[in-house]
Amino acid sequence: MEGAGGGGSGGGSGVSYQRFPRVRIREMKDEYMKFELRDTDASMANALRRVMLSEVPTIAIDLVEIEVNSSVLNDEFIAHRLGLIPLCSERAMEMRFSRDCDACDGDGECPYCSIEFQLNVRCDSDQTLDVTSADLHCHDHRFLPVDVAQRALAAEAAGGYDAPEQRGIIIVKLRRGQELRLRAIARKGIGKDHAKWSPGATVTFMYEPEIHINEELMETLTHNEKLSWIESSPTKVFDLDPKTDQVIVADPEAYTYDEEVIKKAEAIGKPGLVEIYAREDSFIFTVESTGAIPAYQMVMNAIEVLKQKLDAVRLSDDIQDNDDQFGDLTRNIQGAAL
Repeated sequence: MEGAGGGGSGGGSGVSYQRFPRVRIREMKDEYMKFELRDTDASMANALRRVMLSEVPTIAIDLVEIEVNSSVLNDEFIAHRLGLIPLCSERAMEMRFSRDCDACDGDGECPYCSIEFQLNVRCDSDQTLDVTSADLHCHDHRFLPVDVAQRALAAEAAGGYDAPEQRGIIIVKLRRGQELRLRAIARKGIGKDHAKWSPGATVTFMYEPEIHINEELMETLTHNEKLSWIESSPTKVFDLDPKTDQVIVADPEAYTYDEEVIKKAEAIGKPGLVEIYAREDSFIFTVESTGAIPAYQMVMNAIEVLKQKLDAVRLSDDIQDNDDQFGDLTRNIQGAAL
């Protein structure tokens, strides 16, 4: 089917199949967002989901120089744990990728592509000392570990009170005489290169279900048969109105396309009791962020990245069209020159 993805013309008729997707936000928190994407198809919905997970840039520790490590964990374990600590990345889109930065030689001392962290902890008591993300120190407070930044905001809101249970992400535990001293460099990256750069904990979408109950056929069921049919659904999709004794659709989005109610209707000799369709142009997204960037910004950044990709495709098509138009002319000129 030509043009189903949102642009272009079909065949030689000149009919436009361009679509104009619409978004309606249902719920939005710092790290959670639920919204509807309408008037588009599955290709666009899946592209948006994949870009959110794997191509929205964030900041993560990428280089670790360990000076002293007398803990029970070897250097590689500690470097790996440091890389998985989510860092505040709201300014990641403004930074450069280290591979594209022409202002440094990759040593980490660059204001355009790198952020430096220091960690220096020694245990001098008989009590086990937890080394956490709160021990990572950075001169730029815009790139603190997410849990440290959240704890600072919570303490400020509580009038300076700092809850002891909010001690940060544990990196390693030290006993008396053990020490850990290191320098870490955080860089911009995307989840396609490594999962530590993925801003999304979970990004899912589902087709919006459209449910139609055959009321005439439903009235032929007894009260117990209606209850049995309702309970055949693994999720609470249907309910029974206590006043009218009619089956109603309580929560259509709870339907998981398991077809259990359809099988139950056929088992009791009532095929066609309910019809359930997946709307192919309407999707319900659930987005959960790791905290590196807010869920809303993750969606907006994904749309921006997707636009850049589409612009690149459009540019390559223009170049190809130019090559097709002027290719013969160029070859003729070159042949005449020879």
